[in-house]
Amino acid sequence: MNRLALARELNGLVPMPGVETSVHGVAAVCDPLGALYLPDAGILVVSDLHLEKGAAFARRGMLLPPYDTLATLTVLCAVITRYNPKLVVSLGDNFHDRVGSAHLPDTFRSLIDNMARGREWIWINGNHDPDGTVDLPGSSVDEMHYAGLTFRHEPKGGLQSGEIAGHLHPAATVRRREKAVRRPCFATDGARLLMPAFGVMTGGLDLGHKALTGLFDRSSLVAHLLGRDRIYSVRFGNLRS
Repeated sequence: MNRLALARELNGLVPMPGVETSVHGVAAVCDPLGALYLPDAGILVVSDLHLEKGAAFARRGMLLPPYDTLATLTVLCAVITRYNPKLVVSLGDNFHDRVGSAHLPDTFRSLIDNMARGREWIWINGNHDPDGTVDLPGSSVDEMHYAGLTFRHEPKGGLQSGEIAGHLHPAATVRRREKAVRRPCFATDGARLLMPAFGVMTGGLDLGHKALTGLFDRSSLVAHLLGRDRIYSVRFGNLRS
């Protein structure tokens, strides 16, 4: 069952077995739908929604099924319903290109308005959408700071304590019942955490890829893989390379 089907079945009302972790001493919960929740602050974090990706490709003459935005927003609504956060932080590449939010259909704009009602919303600027959002609730910023944590789109090089970032779409591969299974994942060594891509039409970059070299203390690195209805936590040394 994919995340969209799971979100529709549970509608955010049924508890799911997330995994508790901490980032730079701040408690966090990794949700199987790909969101991170900080219970002490009531903050829900998602990353790399890549809304209107199908529309962005269509503007360039490449036709893709135009259902990605509705699917991603359906999953987002499910996790917001489950946690009822005070603040939603979206870590950049919220839209797939610079004009995505300006061209967002009113139907989807209303969905976001409804999700944002009664809470704050921060849109972190990403490399795909560096100019911020247009006519959407909340604020657009380059990064946000809270309780020793820094929320940004692209991780800085080297070891960074307290950073929660996206951009790299981390994924990991494990062998299960003689079959290799590759899934998006949260990646953390306890000091920093990289978020999985939340958009339904996004790929992933293996944790062993050179782009992630030097970002983690690999002796402490754990991949929290998104399973069908739960999180599977695997130490980096036990992953399939």
